Amino acid sequence: MDLTDLLLWGVFPYIVLTIFIGGHVYRYQKDQFGWTTKSSEFLEKKRLRIGSLLFHWGIIFVFGGHVLGLIIPVSFYNALGITEHMYHVIAITFGVPVGIAALIGIILLTYRRISIKRIKATTSTSDWVTLIFLILAIVTGLIATSLNVDSNGFDYRTTIAPWLRGLFIFNVQPELMATIPIWFKIHIYATFALYVVWPFTRLVHAFSFPVKYLRRSYVIYKKRIPQTKKVSEESSI
Repeated sequence: MDLTDLLLWGVFPYIVLTIFIGGHVYRYQKDQFGWTTKSSEFLEKKRLRIGSLLFHWGIIFVFGGHVLGLIIPVSFYNALGITEHMYHVIAITFGVPVGIAALIGIILLTYRRISIKRIKATTSTSDWVTLIFLILAIVTGLIATSLNVDSNGFDYRTTIAPWLRGLFIFNVQPELMATIPIWFKIHIYATFALYVVWPFTRLVHAFSFPVKYLRRSYVIYKKRIPQTKKVSEESSI
């Protein structure tokens, strides 16, 4: 086994995972008040609405596609009668458009922060880092997918997928990653970089779904009666 491959695909992933999990635990313990999206909606809404919808829905479907391709074993698809060619066509047909949607969304959000002075003034260094690494991860993913558009392209389900699943059960198989195309390697390390900075940016809000809202009591709002009207009504009585 090559030492470089062992370090890149057998050791470094665990370093990234340690920083990702440990960073979130540390951030939650030390900075709960900073665990927020830091919304700038009150400064500008129109561009935010369009960019945020494109980015978030695009990323949700991109994540779903990664789960289907990397977490679910290829044997499951074979049992359903889905051939490699069929899977490849489906992945390209749906994966590229949602990836483009996410890219357009993040570009719009970046342009919004650059072009609107009061939003730019409230943008922190961690915000710029977040935008840069998100764009890098999305672009490299699209390039890797586009270069693999041929129906006889590289099947990551037999290499990257078992390597990734093996990491979670401590079955390290760096040899599976030795011959994968370079753009897939670049994309993986771009996402590694994103995971490293994730706990220290506003991205932590992805793990803050307001579950308590589902079981809280309804908030009842009552119309406020102007004081002058209330006094006149009481005097008439």
